Amino acid sequence: MSSFMTKVLLTALIAWLFISSVQLIVMRYQTRMLFAELQRLEKQRDELDVHWGRLQIEQTTYEQHERIESLAREKLRMFAPTVKDTILVTP
Repeated sequence: MSSFMTKVLLTALIAWLFISSVQLIVMRYQTRMLFAELQRLEKQRDELDVHWGRLQIEQTTYEQHERIESLAREKLRMFAPTVKDTILVTP
């Protein structure tokens, strides 16, 4: 192998090594950024899960009030008073 071919091969190997190193750095940076995004999204998911649980409890509470009201209307024949039947009491 000639000296010229050795220099060309060595230069090509050094260039390949440099390009590979830069690609490795870029990939690690992207990995870190994606991992940070993943953690942010997982935190957001957990917060949304908590909010969803609260909404389900709230819905259950409203359903209980509606059930009590419907039972009062059906079984006890209770109704909300009209404006004419309402008396304002002041101290």
